[in-house]
Amino acid sequence: MNITEDQDIEAELADYAAQEAKSLGLGREQWVEPIHSNSEFKVSDRPHTTLLVSGLTLAHDQLVAAALRGLGYKVELLESPDNAALQFGKEFGNRGQCNPTYYTVGNLVKSLAQLRDQKGLSTEEIIKNYVFITAGACGPCRFGMYVTEYRKALRDAGFDGFRVLLFQQQGGIKQATGDEAGLAIDQKFVFNIVRAIIAGDVLNLVGYRMRPYEVTEGATDKALNEAKVVLQKCFGEGGSVVAALYKCRRILGKVEVDRTQPKPVVSVIGEFWAMTTEGDGNYGLQRFLEQEGAEVDIQGVTNWLLFMVWENRHDTLMRMTLKEDDKSKKGLEGKDATKKLWMLKAAEAAVRGTFQTYAKVLGLHGYVLPDMDHVADLAAKHYDNNVRGGEGHMEVGKLIHFVEDRVNHMTISVKPFGCMPSSGVSDGVQTIVQTMYPESIFLPIETTGDGKVNVQSRVQMMLFKARQRAKEELASALEANKLDEATFKARVKGSRRWNNPFLQPAHKYAGVAANLAYAVG
Repeated sequence: MNITEDQDIEAELADYAAQEAKSLGLGREQWVEPIHSNSEFKVSDRPHTTLLVSGLTLAHDQLVAAALRGLGYKVELLESPDNAALQFGKEFGNRGQCNPTYYTVGNLVKSLAQLRDQKGLSTEEIIKNYVFITAGACGPCRFGMYVTEYRKALRDAGFDGFRVLLFQQQGGIKQATGDEAGLAIDQKFVFNIVRAIIAGDVLNLVGYRMRPYEVTEGATDKALNEAKVVLQKCFGEGGSVVAALYKCRRILGKVEVDRTQPKPVVSVIGEFWAMTTEGDGNYGLQRFLEQEGAEVDIQGVTNWLLFMVWENRHDTLMRMTLKEDDKSKKGLEGKDATKKLWMLKAAEAAVRGTFQTYAKVLGLHGYVLPDMDHVADLAAKHYDNNVRGGEGHMEVGKLIHFVEDRVNHMTISVKPFGCMPSSGVSDGVQTIVQTMYPESIFLPIETTGDGKVNVQSRVQMMLFKARQRAKEELASALEANKLDEATFKARVKGSRRWNNPFLQPAHKYAGVAANLAYAVG
């Protein structure tokens, strides 16, 4: 065979390979991440540009949107990500992503498609008059790649050039470049957003405390919706948050509750988005638990703010032990480490102080934010505090804290299928913790978007044990205080004090009914 024949065969094989690749959908141009900056959205664009907001619970999203309006932005709230959004995400996203990526990316694409197909806006109008704002981060979790996934999916869905504005969770203030940047991430921006997040936390926590014990079904949700309107008006008009929360307290105070019912307390931890979202992304886990007779102990976003402060303080202290200052982006060369530590301490005090003020005004009595040093110490023997990604060591530390301090009857760790940081913790390290604390009821579950029946059946089986514990606690408390169930209920029913919807009796057991029995006794 001569050289010409060899060349012909190679050309034929190359042509065949190209045709096969095209038929399999592999012939598309390789994705290249464009260089974007927040300066693409300019001050002059604000009058005609709408910020699209989504990502946390409904209460958080509504209050953050109101806070942005109060800063002078036009804002629209996206719907909570549902299974239709999941399908958009899988259609236009990369393969092998975790389902929070698919849900959140797909939700944006779905919303833009609705603007185009249902409201009749042209693609050019959408790209010109709308932008999406989201948080960013780095590390081993896929969360660091979300912004790339947004832009890739938007291009493939026909919205190439749509602006995705990114602010780093730990980037501090003044992240936007230039005085003309439309999204000014400055001190005022951070102050308003953090206050909205904390207010959303407090409102959610009160709601999850009250709803399982409401006498009239739906009364808590009705009151919460009225309270959200009050708070949205406050943040939108720049009013007093404390005064608004006091109005909300009067609204919520009308809800009638019966806390003599023994209900298992179930803490939901895990991957941040999966444990926070309240829709299809975690199979409506929180509401499902309540329907099954449980009180849900949620993890507030404020905990995450405190964790980020802890990370910065921990890393700064570690860098201070080096022989010389490192020159990395977060290094200490040319910086005053002591000043930085004092600033972090002040930031933590501000977050805790704001939370406790809001909690006291709204009626969230007895709620204690986690001591991040304590959580880190509890986890350190089993999970290195320097290993980052997801919630890091917090999942391990929380489970130990829950068991040792009788915080709950059961812990559920919810995470996306294939979530690297959370799966390694829940499926690996937590096994050791369960061996050390055999009395713990711990259930790790994975979400894929299509395993609802399987997940809910597993939850029901474990919830049976937790329900039995709650009943045993109440029986023990009644016996210790020489009360029978009928007398206990009669005393509570006839007392304005014990029927207070904001009442949180002193903590002795995990269950509210058992603690109430001690208080009444």
